[in-house]
Amino acid sequence: MVITNISEAKATLSKLIEQVLNGEEVIIGKAGKPVAKLVPYTQDTSPRTLGAGQWKGKIWIADDFDDLPDDVLNLFTGDAEDDESLT
Repeated sequence: MVITNISEAKATLSKLIEQVLNGEEVIIGKAGKPVAKLVPYTQDTSPRTLGAGQWKGKIWIADDFDDLPDDVLNLFTGDAEDDESLT
């Protein structure tokens, strides 16, 4: 394990990163107290588990979900002023 202060870490960052890549743990301290640890980055490349079927039976979508009512269409097209059902 390597322990270094912030100013030394700033000056020797490349060296510290090489030490981490070689398996050493690097601790950075401020005023003699540890505040950060440099460790190798590992990326999880395994596929996510999406839980297929997890929401089955819990969600309902109306049959007319994709139908746009005329009064709403009129609001988008500017014909709302002529639509008496909105007043």
